[in-house]
Amino acid sequence: MSMRKKPSTALFTALLSVFVMLLPAAAQAQERIRLATQSWPPFQMVEEGQLKGQAIERVQCALREMGQPYELHLMRWDRAQLLVETNQFNGFFSGSPNSSRARYAVPSAPVISVPLSWYLAPNVELDVTSEEAKDQARYGAKFNTSKWLFLAKNGYNVVKKPQDAEALLRMLRNGDLDVALEYEDVFELAMENQGVSPQRFKKIPYKVRDLSVHFSKTFLHQRPNFLNAFNAALVQCIKSES
Repeated sequence: MSMRKKPSTALFTALLSVFVMLLPAAAQAQERIRLATQSWPPFQMVEEGQLKGQAIERVQCALREMGQPYELHLMRWDRAQLLVETNQFNGFFSGSPNSSRARYAVPSAPVISVPLSWYLAPNVELDVTSEEAKDQARYGAKFNTSKWLFLAKNGYNVVKKPQDAEALLRMLRNGDLDVALEYEDVFELAMENQGVSPQRFKKIPYKVRDLSVHFSKTFLHQRPNFLNAFNAALVQCIKSES
């Protein structure tokens, strides 16, 4: 997967946050659905005013195949989830399943499947698979994600609340953390952006996670055939890439 630079904050805030799919007049009669997402290179991002990245492209492809008009709104990740939980938006992406999201949303078929790894600071020697390690080191992950909640709920010594992978990397570099848990593509792009060699940290693969669109249960109750149709279209879009 090619790596792309993250847009500057000034550019990002100046960009229009709503991206609307235009369809023929017959399709426009359908109600437009609203999906929330975050800027999360390299899977979903803005370049030259356009949404880019594998996750974005696959979601757009599936909705086009369905003839479903839509809006995509970029925002903070915690706000994206809150707006779906309060039924102001129909869904958010890309996220892994967890018990909190399961209360109000249902995940689609996987949009992307990505490797998740532990990253150890230099001079940290630790068996991250052991129970004893949970108290022996300072752990971090992007705040309010499934990764951060996993660490907190399973007794890891979580000491920071970084808002993105760039901040997580800086904490690991500066000695504020001993271990970071992050998706490989995301963390390695952050390292590229900060001029950090991947060899600086010891990487320990953890698992591969499926990330999906999480559709509101209220929305799916109103559109009982929607999820099956979306999943079928998504699978077809992914197959067409090969």
